[in-house]
Amino acid sequence: MRAKVSIVVPAYNNADYIEETMRSLLAQTYPELEIVVSDHSSTDGTWDRLQQYAGDPRVRLLQTAAGGGARANWNRVTEAATGEFVKLVCGDDLITPDSVERQVAAFEPGVVLVASSRDIIDANRRVVVRNRGIGRLTGRHPGSAAIRATVRAGTNVFGEPACVMMRRDSLAAAGNWAEGEQYLIDEATYVSVLMQGDFVGIREPLAAFRVNAGQWSVRLAGEQAHQAIRFHRRLETTTTGIVRRSDVALGNARARFNAVARRLVYAWLGRRMSKAAS
Repeated sequence: MRAKVSIVVPAYNNADYIEETMRSLLAQTYPELEIVVSDHSSTDGTWDRLQQYAGDPRVRLLQTAAGGGARANWNRVTEAATGEFVKLVCGDDLITPDSVERQVAAFEPGVVLVASSRDIIDANRRVVVRNRGIGRLTGRHPGSAAIRATVRAGTNVFGEPACVMMRRDSLAAAGNWAEGEQYLIDEATYVSVLMQGDFVGIREPLAAFRVNAGQWSVRLAGEQAHQAIRFHRRLETTTTGIVRRSDVALGNARARFNAVARRLVYAWLGRRMSKAAS
């Protein structure tokens, strides 16, 4: 029997994109699938647009009370999952039709997390950055090596949740989605899961992460870097023998460099989006 996979969707004010996201999930080639969606008290009609999927036996629609930030909805929808594997896809992101099938196939014994690279797209689904992520982590690696790699990179090499699939029991053992730094909820969770087993990286992009002008800002670039630096320092003290002082020094330097690079990208993207809107 094939293992059951839960795709969990924390939706919030995604009315413009939720139908496209749902179509990408329902188009999966992998048959043993449940799709659990929870709307976090949206005010833009997201819940109404989801009703068309209520009759599909693969889909469960839930609601999350207002408050608690992204983590409240991510945990709400994840705790409702029943599959052996869980994959979180935000309400405006996309995955390729073979995403689930290829990631399930990568779960050998001892593997707890599989990730692919992804394309970064704009509001109109045009590719902004192609085949981003994973770095040198293609194939199977010990979880400790993957943790060290993301610290040394100064950025989340595993990507957004749509790129990732985890064993549900490993995610539960990690306490589900992490508390703490707002912009590192995903990376901090992956690290906790990878403390329990191995990682597999798939080079091809199996997901598309959508960005908008509000997400890409100079202020955000600086805050992401500050949070990454704090996270790296915390890992040095809590992951004995895995993250070393030299890893933190390199990762923090790269996090600062990445912030400068992001500011340039954000300025370019803002001009591109303004031109497209005019």
